Amino acid sequence: MSYEKTISMNPDMSGMAEIFPDIVFSRQDGEELTMQILSPWWDHEGGEIPRYPLIVFIQGCGWTFPNVWYEIPQLSKFAQEGYVVAAITHRDATQGHPYPACIQDVKTAIRFLRKNADIYGIDADRIGLFGTSSGGNLAILSALYTNETYFDLIPHSETSTLCLLSEKNKIQDMEYPEFSDKIDYIISCFPTTDFVDFYLDPGMDTDIKSVFEALSDGKVDEEYSVLKAMSPCHILNELPKKPSLPPILLAHGTGDLLIPYEHSARLFKILKEIGADVSFVTVEGGPHEGPFWSREMLSLIFEFIHSHC
Repeated sequence: MSYEKTISMNPDMSGMAEIFPDIVFSRQDGEELTMQILSPWWDHEGGEIPRYPLIVFIQGCGWTFPNVWYEIPQLSKFAQEGYVVAAITHRDATQGHPYPACIQDVKTAIRFLRKNADIYGIDADRIGLFGTSSGGNLAILSALYTNETYFDLIPHSETSTLCLLSEKNKIQDMEYPEFSDKIDYIISCFPTTDFVDFYLDPGMDTDIKSVFEALSDGKVDEEYSVLKAMSPCHILNELPKKPSLPPILLAHGTGDLLIPYEHSARLFKILKEIGADVSFVTVEGGPHEGPFWSREMLSLIFEFIHSHC
């Protein structure tokens, strides 16, 4: 049916979004790391700079190199609703970058975004982390290792199984050290939370096992030092005092054949026991990615972010 109609313009461009592709945020080891920034559309030519809350998104990739475009169609909805979203990358463990390179890169990205808040209209006081799979693991670790010595691992007692990393794995020169990497909330979907149990599982995928060895600088030691240092369940069980954690949303599908549902269920139990502000969404029959996602799942994530911004 044809018609003729006059509508109003959209002076503040509400509901619209733009993208800043391939923004370089780090040059560690001479390797450029980039992020894709999705933002509410606003006038950059003059006037007051808007301040939108920021979501830093870490795409699951098995601690290799993320395909940041995988969830861009879903993430664009957040930008249309008034959030800046930065889909970040990190160095590939299988290309000579053992742990803690990946978590170092996540924290560098957060500091970079705080440094450049004026350019992208970011509210530097409202920043959260959203990760899937290995990205969900890194999001949780970013909250557990919060001070400038987190790469030395904590606690430092001789009886702790959280041993210090080798000199090669320790933190390099920190980029943007004058800015904080503090976060206000975590969303972690189908994360790995106990690397040791996973590694010792006889049915474990050999490709994932080789990545765990790469994260451990080529060989998993007898103490499983790096695997324990990357396992939120181990860390929380060994810390001498309860950590101060931001609110956490966990979500996992019962049909996940890659990372078992029990990884999130166990972490949820531990977090509840220490009094953390944690919520847990079980996706009945949900696999790893794919049909795990739904409008309802995204709505719950929207609600969680909105309530903590």
